Amino acid sequence: MSLILFQLIMCVFIIYRAEAMEFSVAENTPHDRIQPDKENPMYWQYKGEPLLLLGGSWQDNLFNHPTGLAGHLDLLASVGGNYVRNTMSHRNEGNVFAYEKMEDGRFDLDRFNGEYWHRLENFLKLCIERDIIVQIEIWDPWDHYENHQSLGGWSYHPYNPANNVTYTAERSGLPEKVDYAPRGEPTEHPFFRTVPALNNNELVLKYQNAFVDKLLSITLQYPNVLYCINNESGELIEWSDYWADYIHDLAKKTGVDVEATEMRRNEDVRAKDHHRVYDNPDRYTFLDISQNNAWSGLGQGHYDNMMYVREYISENPRPINNIKNYGATRHGEDESVARFCRIVFAGCASARFHRPHPIEDPNAHEASSDFGLGLSPLAQKIIQSMRWVTEEIDFFSAEPRNDLLTDRQENEAYILSDSGKRFAVYFPEGGEVSLDLTDAPGGWNFRWLDIAAGRWLDGATVNGGNAVSLKTPGIGHWVVLLKLNE
Repeated sequence: MSLILFQLIMCVFIIYRAEAMEFSVAENTPHDRIQPDKENPMYWQYKGEPLLLLGGSWQDNLFNHPTGLAGHLDLLASVGGNYVRNTMSHRNEGNVFAYEKMEDGRFDLDRFNGEYWHRLENFLKLCIERDIIVQIEIWDPWDHYENHQSLGGWSYHPYNPANNVTYTAERSGLPEKVDYAPRGEPTEHPFFRTVPALNNNELVLKYQNAFVDKLLSITLQYPNVLYCINNESGELIEWSDYWADYIHDLAKKTGVDVEATEMRRNEDVRAKDHHRVYDNPDRYTFLDISQNNAWSGLGQGHYDNMMYVREYISENPRPINNIKNYGATRHGEDESVARFCRIVFAGCASARFHRPHPIEDPNAHEASSDFGLGLSPLAQKIIQSMRWVTEEIDFFSAEPRNDLLTDRQENEAYILSDSGKRFAVYFPEGGEVSLDLTDAPGGWNFRWLDIAAGRWLDGATVNGGNAVSLKTPGIGHWVVLLKLNE
């Protein structure tokens, strides 16, 4: 098939899909779709109401794990969770690929595998029924480099010319072997250089375009979807720019606006490649700084990095997401819990516990590992506790105000202030600080929440008009809530 004929067919397909989607999209008005909140664009709005995204799940590519999926999502929703990650990946046993296989075991890139796309649509239906927001990552580098888990890696991938009947290595310019891992800087992998601004590889790009067209023909019908171009990519930003523009343009042809971002692999969120995302608010309409929750994201520095990003984008505010919060391998389980809570107390728009890699057992939905707490019993407690805390204050107008705390040691406590009438103070390891209530006389009701136990203690009253000492009932993770007795 010639390139011109293929492009003509795709144009007709897009127009047809836009017409076919008109009814279902029209049911989801712009007011209903997930988007930055009108009153406070640092947070999200869905169905016209602001919301904080909290989550934890057992696999990155949930759509490709249909066994027990409904029950897993029910459990998430039951503890106050409303946020999942979904990479368009095929890396585990039981997963299916996006393309049909021929008798000789190779893929035909001109024929999609209906089961792959059926699984995606089933997953999205389950999520929208439960008001769960889905953050989709379109390209996952871990599927395109060295082998990763059971089926992840270039040696398994349909785009590898050794694995398909559609093109050869010579025609496509793609290698048959990639034996290195994704990196924090650009690699020589030509799969990530097909766009016009780079290698302009029209042959491979038409199949990449077709994949994204098919993806969008399904996902644009759902108002609960956010789009992320890559999972922790270090590749050239021109690749990401192309796909962000492509998604926005195609969405507009169907009459909707969508939210898109790019997740960089560099753990230093103050680095130049992150700023390429920060400085393009029209293209990247929200941020994901998940790599701040990796090796370098620890203690006070973890929080300070988020405050840096928050301040940097203050003239063009938009939601700051954290789709991945790593587990015990990143400094221990307590630090994983602390990062989740600090994300909330730094005024970010989302927090999610990372999956328990490399567990693939389809019955292990509540597992945890050193890589992530997933939706384990502990993760459930933390999600529920953070939901309780944020519902007790006017969270979407609250601000981080550590300046109100005195006698505070590094990483000892973090505070959110709701117009000076309600405060929430988080202690990662227990401790004692003073809260300045000099300008807030009157009686204050306060009570403690044992976060890891999901347990409230009996409340008490203190008088304002001066500095008030706040001492945790014990060690561990605690939040104290103070409300002015009006």
